[in-house]
Amino acid sequence: MAEKDLSTDEEGANDSPPQKHPVKWYRSTFYNALILGMCNFLAPGIWGAMNSLGGGGAAEPYVVNTANALTFCLMVLSCFFGSVIVRFIGIKWTLIIGTMGYAPYAAGIYTQVRYDSSWLTLLGAALCGLSAGIFWMAESAIALAYPEPHNQGKFLGFWLSFRVGGQIIGGAINLGVNINRSTAGSVSYVVYYIFMTLQALGPFCGLLLTPPAKVERTDGVAVKLAIVHDTWYEIKAMTRLLVSRNFLLITPLIWQATFAEAVFFTYNSMWFSVRARALGSFVSGIMAIISGNLLGVFLDRSTLPLKLRSRAGFAVILSLQGVWWLWGTIVVTDFHKSSPVFDWADPGFGRGWPLYLFWVVGFQLNYMFLYVCSFPSRVCWRLLTRSAGTLLSEISPATRRRSSASPVC
Repeated sequence: MAEKDLSTDEEGANDSPPQKHPVKWYRSTFYNALILGMCNFLAPGIWGAMNSLGGGGAAEPYVVNTANALTFCLMVLSCFFGSVIVRFIGIKWTLIIGTMGYAPYAAGIYTQVRYDSSWLTLLGAALCGLSAGIFWMAESAIALAYPEPHNQGKFLGFWLSFRVGGQIIGGAINLGVNINRSTAGSVSYVVYYIFMTLQALGPFCGLLLTPPAKVERTDGVAVKLAIVHDTWYEIKAMTRLLVSRNFLLITPLIWQATFAEAVFFTYNSMWFSVRARALGSFVSGIMAIISGNLLGVFLDRSTLPLKLRSRAGFAVILSLQGVWWLWGTIVVTDFHKSSPVFDWADPGFGRGWPLYLFWVVGFQLNYMFLYVCSFPSRVCWRLLTRSAGTLLSEISPATRRRSSASPVC
């Protein structure tokens, strides 16, 4: 019987939505996707808006790049101990605390740009890294556990739209403030006042999230997120997962997806004027939202076999990645010889500027696909929920069967 279930689900026959149960809108999965998305918008979304201006909006990206390196190193450390934090304060408060380090980061970038002072830049980056690690693991756990199986792609597309939504709003603000600045340099200080204010609202938005036990799903399945073991057990289990074969095999896919962030922000800063950078931040965010949601709709199409959807998505996304990086290699090699600073009124602007847009789109598609491919696979489900700092202690047999069918990662 189990074999029949898996085979049927692989062909997409069991992907149709189950009978719907009545839910309160403020307990629904899409309400929580909205709150999760707003937290993403106010914290990493505005962080992305700053960095999409190139070097955090500074005239040169080098100090900010150093700060970002510190941020990401500390993210690894705090994420590793994420399950311990969730055990003591719960998933909701872990998410809230995870939003608190982003405003100091924005303040540090502001002092770097205005006063050429680096100490707050590095302190803010450290605080951001420590909080961001637990923010991403808590957010991932919620995104994996809350949605119904037939809504997973749309949930992810909707939620992740808010991350680039911050980039769109930030780009629009910066474009309006710096519309006449056709040369290289740092952005206006007014932009940072707005960014710091928005990021300070992140913890208050997190208070609106529904606790797992009160979430109501249309399929009637309860959401159960709990840490059921002691602290030492969680640390040992996380260590085993980090060195396991299944995790090591998926890390190249993760690396190629996230490495682009270390490149395209600096690319935007070095070769384009202030207003061209702002325009790139604005337009690339719109393109990323559209492409990400189209991917989510495609991956949720129950009329196509799951294997076909997953493999087609993988082939298209990775092929496009190859095109973007080949284009970038050719263009940047030429830029290093001529050292241009392009404004949108300059000849040759269209040769390199669209590349930044496609890099951002490629990052969004890769990022979303990494989440999507973790849903059907039993191994990836355990890996992602553990690395997100949670253990799904109770899942109904029907949900477990649907989640473990047809591995695609």
